[in-house]
Amino acid sequence: MSSVAHSTNPDDKFNLQRNLADFHPNIWGEYFLQYASESIEVDQNIRAQIETLKVEVRKMLLSKTENEMLRVNLIDSICRLGLSYHFTHEIDDVLQHIHESCVENEEIILEDNLCSIAVLFRVLRQQGFRVSSNVFTKFKDEQGNFSKKLVTDVEGMLSLYEASHMMIHGEDILEDAQVFAATNLEAIATQLNPSLASQVKYTLKQAIHKNLPRLEARRYISIYEQIPFHSEVLLTLAKVDFNMLQTLHQKEFGNICKWWIGLDVPKNFSFARDRIVEGCFWILAVYYEPQFSQARKMMTKLSAMLSIIDDTYDAYGTIDELELFSKAIERFINTNIYFHRSSHFISLNKKNIFLESL
Repeated sequence: MSSVAHSTNPDDKFNLQRNLADFHPNIWGEYFLQYASESIEVDQNIRAQIETLKVEVRKMLLSKTENEMLRVNLIDSICRLGLSYHFTHEIDDVLQHIHESCVENEEIILEDNLCSIAVLFRVLRQQGFRVSSNVFTKFKDEQGNFSKKLVTDVEGMLSLYEASHMMIHGEDILEDAQVFAATNLEAIATQLNPSLASQVKYTLKQAIHKNLPRLEARRYISIYEQIPFHSEVLLTLAKVDFNMLQTLHQKEFGNICKWWIGLDVPKNFSFARDRIVEGCFWILAVYYEPQFSQARKMMTKLSAMLSIIDDTYDAYGTIDELELFSKAIERFINTNIYFHRSSHFISLNKKNIFLESL
């Protein structure tokens, strides 16, 4: 007499039909486990090297000069290389001085070329200073259009395009500037040397302030070292600092992935997205600085748990289950509902995911 196999899936017992989402599986596997480490302290020799280089860059930043654009360009490079967190107060003080000397009634009074004016405008606005876009009127012709003479100034056009992304509602001149710069940069891109052409194409595709800070820093390091008369001290600091942060972030990724694997999410929550690495990376867009390591750890874990709950609502639970589950969450107590995943949520709650971080 043959035996009948009994299903171990509670859904079969209650004849539940679930519209499960077909999320792409995790592509990273256990790759980042190799970086897991109990210690995330920065090597003392690297820390000392960074501090030494910072002293030299700080001298450059605070040195007196009659040409304020030298310091504006230095600040722009520092920010784009991802080093601004080392010089927050110095940058604020220098730009405050430049704003007082080069801006009157929100109008830039500096007489200079398009590239310099555009960089000054963008840097000041990025740092929260009020400056008028009327400064670009001087680059228009009698018909009110941007002068065709500007087309041959590739660096000026690039800077104008980057500055145009700082526009606020109603600034028609910056809207015109963006269209003018983009149209002409696209037209001449094929005529430029490979390095400059690549920079133009990327700039047209991705605005500086809309990129992830770490990606922009890595990209700009390659550009900065090709700029004639660049600062070797600043370039070295950028590379050492980038590598230091990358090592730190890799360890953080490894430790969080180890925690995630310990929860056995693919087994306990097979319906949910397994995106812990992407979650780690996403938090770097919020804050990447070394002093926020614990904050990144906590925010990544929190977002990961919220992602599971979100998928429970969107890709697993029935209306009846979710109504009861919502009430359980609101009360923060266990309820006797039929929901064979609920015990796992309670289990995770008892683990107290932030206990070791507090």
